[in-house]
This record gives sequence, structure tokens and C-alpha cells, in this order.
Amino acid sequence: MAADARNPLTGAGRSTATAAPFARNGSTSRVPRPGADAGASAAHHAPEALLLADTHHAPEALHLADTSASYGAPLEAAHGCWYPSADPGGRYVAFVCDRAGVPQLWAGPVDGEEVHLLDADPHPVIEVSWSPDGRWIAYTTAPGGGELTRVLCVRPDGTGRHLLAGGEPGTSALLGCWQHDGSAVAVTVTDPVPPRPAHAGPTGPEPPDTSGAAHRDGRAVLLDAPAPGHTAGRGPADEVASVQEPEPRTLSAYLVDPEGVGAPVLLASERGASTLRVCDLSRDGRLALLYRGPRGRREALVVRTRDRAVTCVLPVADGDPWIGGFSPDAGTLWLRSDGGREHAALVAARLDPRGQLLDTAVVAQRPDCDLELLALGRDARRAVLAWNVRGVSELELVGLTAAGSPGRGPDTVAFPGAAPPGPAPASAGAGRTVALPHEVVTRIAPTADPDAPVVALSGSRRLPGVWWLPHGLPLRTPWSSRDEEAVPAGRTPVRPMPMSPVARDGLALGGWYYRAPGRSPGEPAPCVLHLHGGPEEQERPVLEPLYLELLGRGLDVFAPDVRGSGGHGRSFVDADLGAGRFDAINDVADCAAHAVVQGLADPRRLAVMGRSYGGYLVMASLVWHPDLFRTGVAVCGMSDFATFFAGTEPWIAQSAAHKYGHPDRDRDLLRALSPMSRIEALRAPFLAVHGEHDTNVPPGESEQFVRAARERGLEAELLLLRHEGHDFRRADNRRLFRRTAADWLERHLSDRGREGV
Repeated sequence: MAADARNPLTGAGRSTATAAPFARNGSTSRVPRPGADAGASAAHHAPEALLLADTHHAPEALHLADTSASYGAPLEAAHGCWYPSADPGGRYVAFVCDRAGVPQLWAGPVDGEEVHLLDADPHPVIEVSWSPDGRWIAYTTAPGGGELTRVLCVRPDGTGRHLLAGGEPGTSALLGCWQHDGSAVAVTVTDPVPPRPAHAGPTGPEPPDTSGAAHRDGRAVLLDAPAPGHTAGRGPADEVASVQEPEPRTLSAYLVDPEGVGAPVLLASERGASTLRVCDLSRDGRLALLYRGPRGRREALVVRTRDRAVTCVLPVADGDPWIGGFSPDAGTLWLRSDGGREHAALVAARLDPRGQLLDTAVVAQRPDCDLELLALGRDARRAVLAWNVRGVSELELVGLTAAGSPGRGPDTVAFPGAAPPGPAPASAGAGRTVALPHEVVTRIAPTADPDAPVVALSGSRRLPGVWWLPHGLPLRTPWSSRDEEAVPAGRTPVRPMPMSPVARDGLALGGWYYRAPGRSPGEPAPCVLHLHGGPEEQERPVLEPLYLELLGRGLDVFAPDVRGSGGHGRSFVDADLGAGRFDAINDVADCAAHAVVQGLADPRRLAVMGRSYGGYLVMASLVWHPDLFRTGVAVCGMSDFATFFAGTEPWIAQSAAHKYGHPDRDRDLLRALSPMSRIEALRAPFLAVHGEHDTNVPPGESEQFVRAARERGLEAELLLLRHEGHDFRRADNRRLFRRTAADWLERHLSDRGREGV
């Protein structure tokens, strides 16, 4: 199918915006873009071919008002900076920062204090990518804090801001890679979301009025009493006649001209896809690397741009979606993969000139340790690797050698029908480890100097910040918070200690225990078990403001990794699939018992708290182990799998079916796993917290559990955060959430609340 012939620019002519004073402008030449000469073609019917989509949802540019500003006012001392992307020269960085209360797009030098706010709109910024020619910065925002995102572009000086994709009501867009000359950026666009009255979208109406609700700070409501006949959200499973397959939607990846002159070029499209992201393009434009598939079954696709045919498919690891890239001649594909392995490693796939797979070789690996982040250098001859060593990052710089001279290595695997041995396999040289000042690397941004990458770091005693690593020397960027500014006055940073619980079936678990300051070592304490989301996320030793709040109230925090968590190998991640989720629920009780046996936690003053999947585990733990916890706090959790599948986004349902069970074929299992199916066992007071625009886990999941608890005479409340989705991104909402949850937990775990225990 030919590219959409419409001019996507709403105005006429090429942008004349000036470049930023600190921009490094590259060549302005434009090469023919992939697929431009493909002409019309029919949909491919080969198994390896992606579906072709109707291009009427192709990205359409829209000019926006200039909202950039020089930030002359005093800056907040305590703020986070993350998701850096370097300019071509490597001396300036675009990044996300919440110094104004919401994550926004900023830029500044790695060795200077002057920073510029490039987009002052209140919509949270998610991802950032500086173009290889230095002319544009592309970034993703979440309008209204909701789950539907859009992709924008802006000049490095803040001028020329315009919408690239996701502007049509109900659509969502994801940022992909840049073409290597900077002439186009890849974006993925979804079909429009059908209207859904159960919740408000980013640009939709306000949520339904909650009668009797107490308004707090104008941004959230704490429900004090159930409204008569209130049925916002979907009811429990027994009120649903049947669970239908989620309506499949099409995800389409395009190359978009940031200047707004050329029409978008379709790269790939797939109906019913859970994710689709363009991670790299070969330098000659022949091939594209795509990341697709549901959780636990991620794949890398090599797509021939001329006719959009898939030339090879390889398994890759979950987690960070930027899973690899091509060598300069596209003869080698570097991937972060755990295909056929317990732990993710750096894998080199050798490709023939048509992009078809010849063989693969593992070129960098560590025992009992995942390769968590992979960032190729600008010339694809060096790479920065971040290894996850029991929750702590280790950074390594390696040289890469693409396939060349004859021979094969010992780890090379030939595929059936592959060509006979020819060029030598690709390899990675001996790595150089870089010492880090803090525990966890969250993002790697290569620069022009392969020995001077920029990284985003988090740690147990610092807020997220950006560091420059010239020749292995870690230097904090001047605009990132200093360590001494990380903790509010009156609070003491706590370095957690690793814990190793053992489940009742013998499986070794993990986690981190935070001891409240000032408590004597032998004193059992009131303790909050905090459960992460995913379930494939992993508890890491990073500064968590919620934990600081709880620790400051005299409450210990134990943050375990139950089965299903990442960072412990593929078998551990898959141990909770299907009926294994019952074991994951038992893991929560076993972790609580471990903290008690170690003499850390008071068995009479235990609480359980978690968000997303962790919120589900909170509700499940309260009804499966009703006498164990005095109270629970569930944040954006699922209470009933039938209503969750009926209400979540279609692409999330596609992934969730692999993790939890199919909504039709596994209906009995999902009903048995749903906390609502055992609500009669609930005995503990319960607080639910939810974002009003959450379409990942709709607010009705919390509402129905709170309503059912109240009907049984239990104390239960719902904090509904305004202008938030599944993740809480606004500083005032995060503070309200932390204080409300801490007030609730402190009240129910204090000695004053022990009557009748």
C-alpha cells in the first residue's frame, strides 16, 4: 500500500524556526526514505508478514503555541531528573524533570547550570529523543495525566513546537527511533479508543459526580459514604452475562518528517497487537527493527521497508523496549534476549543481505544475572551494558565487532536451512566496568564520545538524577538534585538490607527491608509489606518518597519480590502463570512470616500495600489470609478479572491473558483468583487509591471492592485522584496520596488501634 498522500502539515511551507544556541546542527540533506518507492501492493499473506492497515489514521502534524521559557525563578531544591537524550555533540541533554511539579521537557549542558524549559504545558512528559542531526527533540506526553499518549517535536531552543502523532481524539501514539540522518522519526499510532462511559479520557468529560464525597485540594476526592445506587465502573463477575474477547485494535508504525513536508510512510501494521515499536533502522534504510508481542513473549522483528515483509523473528527480553540495533552494514543485529535462556544476555544475530537470519551467538553474558539495559553507541561499534545484579546495577562499556572474517564461535547456533559457515561471528570485547555513585541505572544515553555516555541514576539515598561519565568518571549534572537535597527536613534516608525469604514450597524469594530510624535492633515493629506492580517489575534499592513517609511515621517497610517478579530469571518470572498465582498469593503471607521470624516485624501490627498488580495482591491477601494483616491499601489494583478484562485497554488485555489466563477459556480459574469471589472473607479495614483517568485498570475495580466491603460493615474508603491515570505523575497528587496512605496505616497500626486484637 502506498504511503498516505496527504500533506500532514496543517499549515503550509517548511518551518523557519531557528536552531537553539547550544544545538549542534548536522547536515540538512534528505535521503529517500524507506518505502517511498514501494508503490501499491496487496496485503501479505505469508505467516511472517505484518498486516497492512488502512492509513486513514496516519499521523497528522499540528502546530502548537511556543511555551518554552528560560527558568529564571529559584528552582525547587528537591526534584528528579530522568530519561536523558544527548545531542549529536554529547554536551547538551534533553531530559524529563519535575522541578515545576509535573514531569516536563527540559534541556541543558552536561557541565553547566543553565537549563531551559522547552514545553510548559501541564501534560506529563514520558520519553525524550534528540534527533541525530541536532535539529529536533521528539517527546511523548500523556494529556491530562491519562493513559493515551501523543508524540510532539520541538526545536532545541523551544520554538517550532508541533504535534506529530496522537492528535486525533481517542488515539494514542508511541515514540520510536530516529532515522540515522535525522530526516524522519518513527511513531506508532493506535486506532481511536471507542467511547467508554465508565471513566473519563484525557479530553473527555469530568468523572461522574460522587455524592457525599469530600473534596481535597481540588484534585482528589475521598469517598466517605457510598452513593445510593452508584454503579460507576462495571459490577462484579456475577453481573456480567459473558466476557467477550477484547476488541482488537490496529497498531501502525510510521516514519514521520519532523519538518512536516513529506507524508508519513507506513513501516508496519498489526491488528490486535499488544505493542509495536520501531527500535532501529539500518543506515541504508532497507531494514527496520521492531519490538512486539505480549509480556513474557516479546519478539524482535526485522522488517524489509521496501515491501514491509518480515524477514526474521527472534525472542527478546521483557523490560526496557529498546532491545537492540543494527551494525553499520546491517549484517549483524545486536539484541538483549533471553530466548532459550534463564537470564537475558547480549546476542548477535547474523543477517544475510535480504535481512534473513543466518545464525545467532551469545557475545556477552553473566551467570545468574540479567542484561537489563542495552545502548548502542552512535557508530554501533561500542555498547553500554547495564547488568542487574540482585537488584543493583553494574555498568559496563564494551567494544563490538560485527561478523567479518571466516569461522564460527562456540556459542553460535545455526538455524535449519541456514547458509553454511562463512564470516566469523560477531563478538564483544572485554568490558570495562564503570563505578557508579548510586545503585540503579534507569536509562543510558550514548554520546558522540563512546567513553562518555550520559546515564540516569537512582539510589536509596538520592532522587533520580542525570550523570555524565567522561572516561569512567561519574559527574553529576549541575541541574540534578544534590544528595543532601533528596530527603525532606526531619526525615532520615534509610539504606535497605536485602532479605531472602523462602516460600512454603521451597522457592527462594527476595526483597529489601527498611528499618525505621531510631528503632532498637531487637524491637519488633509495625511493618508495611509493599508489593510492586507488573507483576514482572522488581523491587530495587531506590529512594521511594512513600517509604520515607512511612518510615518517618515509625513504620518499617518490607518490599519483597514474590514469584512473577523480574530480575531473578525466566523461571521465576513464569512461576506465577495460571494456577501458579495462588502460590504468589501465599508468597505474600510467607514474606510476612519471614519478617516476623527474623524479629523485625510485630505479628500483631502488619499491613499490606501495593500498586497495580501489587494492588491486586493486596486485595487477594486480605481475603485469602484474612487474619494476617490489620489493614490494606490497594493502589490501582484489579479486584475481579472478569470486569478487568471487560474494561481495560485491548492491548493490555492481550498481554494480561498470557499472565493471568484467558477471559473465556480460563473463566473458572480467573473467577477463583479474583478477590471479589472471596469478598465474604474480608475482615480488615481497606483503603483504595485510584487515578480517575486510569484505563489500564479502570477505577471501577477499586469502587466495587470498596462498595462490597462497606456492605459488610467494614471501614473502607476510596481516594480518587483527579487528572491522573495508572501512574501518579503530579507532585501535589503524589503528596496527597502519600499522606493519605500514611495517615491510614499509622492510625490502623498504632497501639491505639489494637483494641480487640
